[in-house]
Amino acid sequence: MRLLSLSVIICLLSIKVKAQKDINPREAKKTTVTAAALYSNNVSYYGQTTAEKLPYVLVNGTLRLPVGVYFSAGAYKLLNVGSGISETDLGIGYDHDFNERFTIGMGYNRSFYPKSSPLLQASNENNLNVTADYHWPWFRSSLSVDYAFGQESDVFAGLTNSKVIELGSVFDNSDLLSIEPSIEIVAGTQHFLKTYTEKKNKKNNGNGKGNDNGNGNSTITSTLPATNFELLSCSFKIPLSYNRANYMAEISYQFSVLGTHAITEAKRQQSFINLGFYYQF
Repeated sequence: MRLLSLSVIICLLSIKVKAQKDINPREAKKTTVTAAALYSNNVSYYGQTTAEKLPYVLVNGTLRLPVGVYFSAGAYKLLNVGSGISETDLGIGYDHDFNERFTIGMGYNRSFYPKSSPLLQASNENNLNVTADYHWPWFRSSLSVDYAFGQESDVFAGLTNSKVIELGSVFDNSDLLSIEPSIEIVAGTQHFLKTYTEKKNKKNNGNGKGNDNGNGNSTITSTLPATNFELLSCSFKIPLSYNRANYMAEISYQFSVLGTHAITEAKRQQSFINLGFYYQF
């Protein structure tokens, strides 16, 4: 799943940074370095989040080689939790273009969390990802499968359909304003919630004041087995992007509705606002 589309989704997984409008990955056979800085008003893990809002900032760097191999490193800071770094990650991957329409990518990402991390995915430090993209005449489809493992293990699958709509130039012929509305459906297992809930209960039993992120004594309760492969969320995202030759600035809005079998303590409808800036050397 392209995590600058998570969803990013923050999937808090490997980051695949968007190229600028005049850089075609099939034609630009050169080594590139892309730096990214992002802000979001809340963390989203496949459309799911905690009851307490967790706004964050992220910095990321990606080195991409002409053969399709890339290396990435990033760091996250939750703005309302603690004073240190909330998570760091290292990634490696490979993308291969079979033709102008069909691309397959695979990657591995290793994340490092502090012991008291309030993030849902903190029990799954490792992530393996396979993504297949196909450009239809009118839109692009992306099918992604993730295997997240560590203290727990979960499998996620997502299907995203998106369409780039060019709005034209703003200042001169070398810039471009565009939007790329997308719809994403994600299904998966939910073992990661077991460790998250146990951590919260341990905090609550220890001091009676809830955990570090201000969630109080709330807990997740459900009779649904986490091993079931269930529909987790359906998300609609609309990003507005300003592109020039070497950089892109973006603001996006995402609305997610959780599936009926998603185990959650938060509201089943969530809104996310994201800001991002990307520069390619």
